[in-house]
Amino acid sequence: MAGPRKRSALIARLVSDQPGGSQASILSELRRCLLDGEVPPGTPIPLDEVAQVFGVSRIPVREALKTLIGEGLVEHRPNLGYHVARLTTRELHELYVVREVLEVAALTAAVASATEQDDREATATHEALGRAIAAHDVRGYHRDSRRFHLALVRPCGMHRLMAMLESAWNTTEPVQPMAHVPDVAKVEMHHDHEEMLAAFLARDVERLVAAARAHHGRLRASLAALPRHTGLFVDSD
Repeated sequence: MAGPRKRSALIARLVSDQPGGSQASILSELRRCLLDGEVPPGTPIPLDEVAQVFGVSRIPVREALKTLIGEGLVEHRPNLGYHVARLTTRELHELYVVREVLEVAALTAAVASATEQDDREATATHEALGRAIAAHDVRGYHRDSRRFHLALVRPCGMHRLMAMLESAWNTTEPVQPMAHVPDVAKVEMHHDHEEMLAAFLARDVERLVAAARAHHGRLRASLAALPRHTGLFVDSD
């Protein structure tokens, strides 16, 4: 006789302050849970249970999930329902290529527009990243690495480019690839970050772009070494 069905990791993470939430609030909360890295790729998203958490019918939940499908965070398979999207290793690599192209374009524009406040923010996030490494805080490292990169590119003021960059980044978040990178590689990439920050503070665009490209090369090498049999990835050729 089969035992009780295991509760979805997503349901355990969802927070609803009051029943009957709007579709926008449901979408925001679902997105938050998928981006925080605590809900692994492939996790089932039980429609009825999600609706129960929010005290709503299936309809607003289904509409929210449609939006998340469009964002690459959720997939729907006939007869199997909704799941947190999984990537092939090739797709993951492609997304990092896209991120490099967009980030380099944003960095080039950001240097010309950065202010002292941007300098302080970039420096603070770099220091937070160093503390996460020293504390072996895997989740903190993943979070602060993103914060650091975004602090460098945000001054570009190119809103559509930033939206595309964050979309590509969001699609990889359920995998939490940096959480699987060994400590020695994290330290090496932090040296890259240090060089990127120094170039940013000096407003040296050529040095910054060179450092960013070197960093992305190291990122791709780390991705190539990620374990392939963890259940995080769809089988790829």
